[in-house]
Amino acid sequence: MVKLVLLRHGESTANKSNVYTGWNDVGLTVKGRKQAESAGNLINQITDFKPTHMHTSVLTRAIVTANIVADICHFLYLPLTKTWRLNERHYGKLRGINKDESRKIFGKQQVLEWRRGFYAVPPLGEKVTSRRYDSCDIHLLPRAESLYQTQKRVLPYYQDNVASRLKMGEDQLIVAHGSSLRALIKKLENINDHDIIKLEVPNAEPIIYTFDQHLKIIDKKILRSF
Repeated sequence: MVKLVLLRHGESTANKSNVYTGWNDVGLTVKGRKQAESAGNLINQITDFKPTHMHTSVLTRAIVTANIVADICHFLYLPLTKTWRLNERHYGKLRGINKDESRKIFGKQQVLEWRRGFYAVPPLGEKVTSRRYDSCDIHLLPRAESLYQTQKRVLPYYQDNVASRLKMGEDQLIVAHGSSLRALIKKLENINDHDIIKLEVPNAEPIIYTFDQHLKIIDKKILRSF
């Protein structure tokens, strides 16, 4: 048996302000750091979890969460791969807009489709200009994404860099974002396009999958500190 732990970052400043974040780079709140510490303590209690590698996005809120967890769990020595493929979904022109205000502008049903549906794409935003993407193929970088498009860029990384290690019996830890983790979970659990609307990934609650040698799920647990 082998374990995969998925963790969404702690509360960000954008989460607190209830605005669309996507690829905007924001930090954790004080609460978010405490949530990351709590998540680290929960993961530390999984006695049979011995990861060989950690994976995160190139966005600060996930990286800081990963580092806090690594410190608490004594994982700082582990290799940590940062990749844009684990970034949050790109929300295009919605980035920086308050979510309640967006419902007034675009309508509740349209916003629901953009936020929770699988194929709906928000209005396109500006091209990415941050230096953190200088080594990426500019043609691969989105200006807005559906959850389906997010899944298409998450899965190749998962297959090549996470599943390949799981198949060798090596536990893995991914610290990422609500939508990128929803996209991965949809694949892992074979969730259909309609039911994915119901899936929520809360901040800083570790999700532990136990797989058999063929990477079939034999157990799933969500750890909470309350």
